[in-house]
This record gives sequence, C-alpha cells and structure tokens, in this order.
Amino acid sequence: MALFRFFSNDVAIDLGTANTLIWVKGKGVVLNEPTIVAFDRSNKHIIAIGHDAQAMLGKTHKDIKIIRPLRDGAIADFEIAEGMLRAFIRKVSMTWQPARRVVVCVPSGITEVEKRAVRDSCEHAGAKEVHLIAEPMASAIGIGLNVHEPIGNMIVDIGGGTTEIAVIALSGIVSSESIRIAGDEMTNSIVQYFRRNHNILIGDRTAEMIKCSVGSAFPMKEEIQIEVKGRDLVSGIPKMIEVSSSDIRSALSEAVIEIVNAVLRLLEITPPELAADIYDRGIMLSGGGALLKGLDERLRRETKLPVHVAEDPLTSVVRGTGKVLENLNDYRSVLIKSTRY
Repeated sequence: MALFRFFSNDVAIDLGTANTLIWVKGKGVVLNEPTIVAFDRSNKHIIAIGHDAQAMLGKTHKDIKIIRPLRDGAIADFEIAEGMLRAFIRKVSMTWQPARRVVVCVPSGITEVEKRAVRDSCEHAGAKEVHLIAEPMASAIGIGLNVHEPIGNMIVDIGGGTTEIAVIALSGIVSSESIRIAGDEMTNSIVQYFRRNHNILIGDRTAEMIKCSVGSAFPMKEEIQIEVKGRDLVSGIPKMIEVSSSDIRSALSEAVIEIVNAVLRLLEITPPELAADIYDRGIMLSGGGALLKGLDERLRRETKLPVHVAEDPLTSVVRGTGKVLENLNDYRSVLIKSTRY
C-alpha cells in the first residue's frame, strides 16, 4: 500500500470495506475517503475514487460501473483494489516513489488466501515491505490501551463489512469472534425495510443517511420523525413518507442482535482470569458502528458490564496502525505471522 511525501515512505493503511484511511509517518492521518471506485466497463480504466466516486452513486450511465472493491473486509476485485490504492497514494503524495514500509490492518478472521491478496495488492501498488496487523489489535493500540500487559481488554470494532470482537492480553489475541454483520448490513436492512413495509425503493446513500441521523439500538428519550423520499414500487412515481426513529430501530434490530450475541459468545469462552479484568475494565467500542445511538447502552444492559465508546472511534484503527508503524520494533510481537508465498 504505500505513500508519503518525499521525506517519508513509511505508511499505515486502514483498508476498510466502507472507508480507507492512510497515515503517513510524521504527518498523521492524511486521507479518509470511501472505498468506492468508478470505472469504465469496457477497459476497467478508473474514472473516480473515494468522495468523487461516491457522488456518482446511482447517477451513472451504462458505460460506467461503481463498485466497492472490498467485501466483508476482504478484497473482492483484486485489479480494481490495486488501482484504487495507487490512486489514493498519488492523491496524498507530491512526488510518487515506492513505499519502503507499509503496515495494513486486516480482519482477524480472514484466511491465508485473503492475507496474500492484501499483501500482493500492497506490493503491486509499490510497497517494498508489508506488515499485517489484526483490526481489533490496531484498534486497542489506537484507543491507547497497553496491549503488552498481562491484563485482559475486550474490543468490539464495528466497521463497514465486519464486526471484530477480541480479548487481548500480552501482545496477542486470546480469543476472537469475527462476523460479517456491520455497518453495510445495517444500511441494507434499512433499504429492505422500506421495500417490505412501504413498497418504496431507496438508495444506499439515503439509507446510510437515515442510519446516521435517526438509527438507534436502544429506545431514545425522544423519538425523531424523518421524511424519506424514494420510488414507489407499484406506481414507479417518486414518493415521500414519514417514519420515526422507532421504525428504523426495528429495521436495524436483527443486525444489532447478531452483534450482541457475538459479544456474549466471546464472553462465554473467555478465560476466567481475563473475564475478571473485563468485569473491572469493561468493553471498548470502536469503528463507525460504535456511533450508532444507544448501542453502548444496549450492550450494557445485555452484558451487565461497563461499556465505553472510544474517543474518535472512526479513526481508532488507523491511529493504532500508525502507532505500530512509528514504533515497529516495540510492536513486532502484535503483527500477524502469515505464511509467505
């Protein structure tokens, strides 16, 4: 993966299903854009990436296709992912040159084949040395936890494609659970809710906006009403309806229950000494999904444990990856030991 200015070619990348963030050594976070690519169908030439491609969603003609090259935390389109990485690198670099060292975070549950795809994409995009780190470990470091201590910490990182749950101690992941239910699944649940209950078709951008503005996992003190515009599936004519935050909470309930159940499953298999630490320290939430209203309270009620939302949860993973990059010798023990091909 790579990137930087002429004075630094060390880079940390949070290559997420929904957003890609890049950290440059000595500069901090220099890029935060949607992991979306628009390209020409005939020759796969990339037309736009990130915010520019997102603005084109739902408004393209037949010659242009818009995709997310990552699905459920893994690379789904190798060629487009590599081209996107190159384009992001150029975007943050005044002068392009191959990166010497790159640290990239990946879901804890990905396979060796998926690790190889990430590694190869980075190397083909110009990286000379690639290191992988598990997302929950990077998130814990980004939050500021001392992962080297013999103390149990529980992290729930809710991204776009996956929810990563892990108990961390002594620079390693003691137990983990990775489910492919996260922000994208919640957005899709809202789209399906309007299709089933109101015979209205709405786009993903509209569903995302609804999720962020009125979505919740626990009853709110004051329910919110929102107007939603879409296309009537019966008449085909644009239509507007009004729904409440309780309706959207109902649409999100299945995905929220899956996340809660995954947390409970991991708690059941956590070693007792570490469970005692978690009882004292609580559960840390990170990732964009941590911003869902009432999710911390819902987990608090279900687990009977303290639940804390990380400061700036959207960037906790890339901040942790950047910290590992800048102190690589201190954090080598937390890197993923993957098979070299």
